[in-house]
Amino acid sequence: MTQAQISRPKIKLWMAAIKPPMYSVAIMPIWVGTAVAFAQTKVFNVAVFSTFVAAAILILAWENISNDVFDSETGIDQNKHHSLVNLTGNKPLMFWLGNLCLIGGLLGILAIAIWQQDPTVIGLILLCCGLGYLYQGPPFRLGYQGLGEIICFFAFGPLAVAAAYYSQTQNWSMTSLAASLIVGIATSLILFCSHFHQVKDDIAAGKRSPIVRLGTAKGSQLLNWFTGSIYPLTLLFVLWGIFPVWTLLSWLSLPYAFKLCRHVQQNHHQPDKVSNCKFIAVKVHFWSCLLFGLGFMF
Repeated sequence: MTQAQISRPKIKLWMAAIKPPMYSVAIMPIWVGTAVAFAQTKVFNVAVFSTFVAAAILILAWENISNDVFDSETGIDQNKHHSLVNLTGNKPLMFWLGNLCLIGGLLGILAIAIWQQDPTVIGLILLCCGLGYLYQGPPFRLGYQGLGEIICFFAFGPLAVAAAYYSQTQNWSMTSLAASLIVGIATSLILFCSHFHQVKDDIAAGKRSPIVRLGTAKGSQLLNWFTGSIYPLTLLFVLWGIFPVWTLLSWLSLPYAFKLCRHVQQNHHQPDKVSNCKFIAVKVHFWSCLLFGLGFMF
């Protein structure tokens, strides 16, 4: 066996641990909040947007790294070969690397607040970080009580979108609040899908995720409603005159939504086959939010 053959599985584990596609979760709330601001003001501050995106990516990196660190303390990741702690065997290193990412991200948001001489944005993002810690950090670990999706909805929906909108306008908007509902649901969808394949590990670690509470069959049925709600809700806000008609471009992501629901419906009880459903959910999130934001830009 060649060195390349030996290293290939290791590379796949590292890519699974780093989760590059997941970072769209950090970018899309900033994109949508900025797009709503542009639609209403016709102003697009590129420097603020770029700084915010970079900071959001670093903050999400902190959340992903620290999640592996905190999960290593409960034993829930003992079968998760792509955990950063399991890959490196060095929990303190990962803990401090995560904290460095958090500090770097907050410094970026602080820079925006200083430019604008307004602490509102840093306050909103600190609240998001606080929710992120409540989700995963001891002694709270609210994700273990099945509250992760609710926390995710508010952190990546209303709070993050409002912060992005405010960073561009230094003002508030009911339209951005309505848009944040779409982003929040689409983001929570990813977390919801991540539970289907790890029910046994969650039960063993005492984690009462929604799928543990409902069972995979009921969870797959709820997923249909959960995913489908994004599209009629967008249409409803268009009919009310809150969203421009161009936001219906987000409906072009429907093929991914159908694929996700069909895949989970067929394989919800087979962990090996359903484990990739969160990546289909990432595609639903990415394309629906990207096209949704473009609708405001147009």
